[in-house]
Amino acid sequence: MRIIAIANQKGGCGKTTTAINLAAALGRNGRKVLLIDLDPQAHASLGLNIESQDSIYNVISGLTPRKLRLDNIIKRVENSFDIVPSNILVGTLEQELADEIGRELKLTEVIATVAGRYDYVLIDCAPSLGILTVNALRASHELIIPVETSRFSIQGVEHLLDIVNLVRDRLSHAIEARVLITMFDSRLRHSFAMLQTFKDKFSELLFDTIVHVNVKLKESAVMGQTVACYDKYSRGSKDYFTLSREIILAEKRDAAAPAAPAPAGQKAAQAQRAERVVSEVEPPAESPDEVQAFSRKMQAIIRDEVAEVKKLVPVTFVYPTPGARSVFVTGSFNDWSLDDNCRLKQVDGRWEAVVPLQPGLYKYQFIVDGVWKDDPANPRKERNSFGDINSLIEVKADA
Repeated sequence: MRIIAIANQKGGCGKTTTAINLAAALGRNGRKVLLIDLDPQAHASLGLNIESQDSIYNVISGLTPRKLRLDNIIKRVENSFDIVPSNILVGTLEQELADEIGRELKLTEVIATVAGRYDYVLIDCAPSLGILTVNALRASHELIIPVETSRFSIQGVEHLLDIVNLVRDRLSHAIEARVLITMFDSRLRHSFAMLQTFKDKFSELLFDTIVHVNVKLKESAVMGQTVACYDKYSRGSKDYFTLSREIILAEKRDAAAPAAPAPAGQKAAQAQRAERVVSEVEPPAESPDEVQAFSRKMQAIIRDEVAEVKKLVPVTFVYPTPGARSVFVTGSFNDWSLDDNCRLKQVDGRWEAVVPLQPGLYKYQFIVDGVWKDDPANPRKERNSFGDINSLIEVKADA
């Protein structure tokens, strides 16, 4: 279960918008998601039309006459995700927990009661650096810092990273912090200038995805819906879906990472358990006839696989912008997914990737530093339902 705090003490940066729509996008990718509204303003709850007399206050507080468990207040938003609502009483927890021992672990203990039921827990933090935000950071493995492209946002990120370091040093809890550019207006030179400043200052922390200014994001909040539910073809919906794919990509990296070596005693115990399991489940020896039949079947499977591979045609995708930080190619050939297989590499001053494709007609776009772009070198294009341009490529068997 990945626990991600979404925090920034500066208001107006798209923090709650990100929490709501990222939760929905992760849900649409088949993940079970719980969104915890830890903001006393309860904007996430209000933005989803969730009204409840009870809130996370009734779970954490030791003074409330109506003490509840987390299960008692979870509300279903869509089939994709649930929410733990907030209300104005949550603000009183700052004072209530001030002198309490272990105050920074309260939320960690609460989340532990639903361990295993969700793939992701997202925490929409209060716009402050108080005890509630420290609780969220202590409970989380990751932190997303949404920022608009302004000078004041840089200072806000630096302050929040100081708190992350404090949590690491004082509470012995490391958090992976990432910065998400939101409310990006591509019509303004100032936006691109500030984007470059963020790249220079926080290059290793920036998400590739950029969330653009989109009126549908505001309209959906007014209607009490996620943007994907309100207008799934809008730019805002598309941006948050891309962000969710980028976050999910980390699951594959974590799964592929080698496990830490176990101590010698633990290795011996593991070996004994493995030998015991093998001896319990090892099937009886097969006869020579059974082995020969299996071998013939395996050869047939391999022949089919080789024939299928031979149908693939290597297609080279090229994007001519050497100054970009990252470039992906995605399209109908991979269900518009975003993974390392479609990441372009710099070759002789340009970005390039070879993708094996079966013969057919495909739509595709490049994602350059989080921005969706058509292929400037390909004249075959069509307008898509998102309002921007897809490039078209036809792959032939004799290419």
